Amino acid sequence: MTHHLSRRRFIQISAAVAGLSSAPLATPSATADTGLVEWRGTLLGAVATIKLHHPDRHEAERLVALSLTEARRLERLFSLYLTDSALVSLNRTGVLLDPAPELVDILTRSKRYAELTGGRFDPTVQPLWTLYADHFSRPDADPTGPPQQAVRDALARVGYGKLSISHDRIVMPRGTALTLNGIAQGYVTDRIVDLLRSRGVQQSLVDMGEARAIGPRPDGQPWDVAIEDPEHPGRTAATLPIVDRAVSTSGTYGFRFDPQGRFNHLFDPHNGGCAQRYRSVTTVAENATAADALSTAFSLMSPPEIRAALPRSAIERVHLIGETGAALDLLA
Repeated sequence: MTHHLSRRRFIQISAAVAGLSSAPLATPSATADTGLVEWRGTLLGAVATIKLHHPDRHEAERLVALSLTEARRLERLFSLYLTDSALVSLNRTGVLLDPAPELVDILTRSKRYAELTGGRFDPTVQPLWTLYADHFSRPDADPTGPPQQAVRDALARVGYGKLSISHDRIVMPRGTALTLNGIAQGYVTDRIVDLLRSRGVQQSLVDMGEARAIGPRPDGQPWDVAIEDPEHPGRTAATLPIVDRAVSTSGTYGFRFDPQGRFNHLFDPHNGGCAQRYRSVTTVAENATAADALSTAFSLMSPPEIRAALPRSAIERVHLIGETGAALDLLA
């Protein structure tokens, strides 16, 4: 049996208010696959799944429950949708004392990816999100976007260099705000994979907003991860076979502020604009954290810039779908 997982991140402007991550989580269920227990639900504002192959169904259900407990714990650190999360508290006050080790770790990695990509990946772009969300929520919103002075004002609060990270505190200037939407799903996926592997799981597909495979399918074949056609939802543009690898896709179609699609959730920290170079960018890596963060950053980079970054990254393959619909594969 072939398993297809369509990679498309759904980001809703109402999520910050409505709290998508508070939606009920599904319970594990058995499928026609022998030894397969599957869970589907919502986590960190994204559709999430675990497909776990295990000879003992009760043990598989226990491991899924254990995984969800860990995922929810991390969500309470990283989420912008939970008003009592550590990230929301940090954004509100500008300082967090005695931060959780995982928050220190993910922010340290974020700064590393920022340096690798010349600042294209930047966890401090939340002021731009707020600016565009506020602008386009108005009934009389100017379709050409926010005023340039407002963009400049927001950019003055953006910059990963403003972030000070240590094991005893995280500090940033008032007005600067963080989002981990470009890395948290991959990070949580990796943590669940580590948990399952430590308990002997050899065949599973984990997707906490980004997908990562543990081993092959039970028949020894790779897992097939489908890249959705950006212009035709539900249609597959390409299929990537993976074994012990992670896949992440970022696309301008993920969320558009305006009906014309000129403004989307992929912000350029250099000028405050939005990505327009590609319809989608898919990365394949050993871990989902790198795949997640760099699919975001590469959306703002030219093919030569991406090629130059690959030797210093964990990315093995990049699948680009350009504005004309033409595809280009870059290999490390």
